[in-house]
Amino acid sequence: MERLNKLVTKKPLVIFSMTTCCMSHTIKSLFYDFGVNPTIYELDEIANGREIEQALSMLGCNPTMPAVFIGGEFVGGANEIMSLHLKRSLKPMLKNAGALWV
Repeated sequence: MERLNKLVTKKPLVIFSMTTCCMSHTIKSLFYDFGVNPTIYELDEIANGREIEQALSMLGCNPTMPAVFIGGEFVGGANEIMSLHLKRSLKPMLKNAGALWV
């Protein structure tokens, strides 16, 4: 869990993903369309990916992929991100965290 905290506090937008997850791809595409450059950890490509996935599960991220952190805070998965986007709350969150400057 400590390693997870270190990873999410280093950058304004962090996404934990799997290369084979279509919902992860959708969320990453949404942020790229905003012009945001997220830090992405593909858990199926890193050595301790399984440990990180277990830590995400302990945080309440279910399903565990994608898991999005904005400003060091866990925001949620695909459903939560899309809901924030539809409510027009996502871009202000990104601006406040320093991930989006426009």
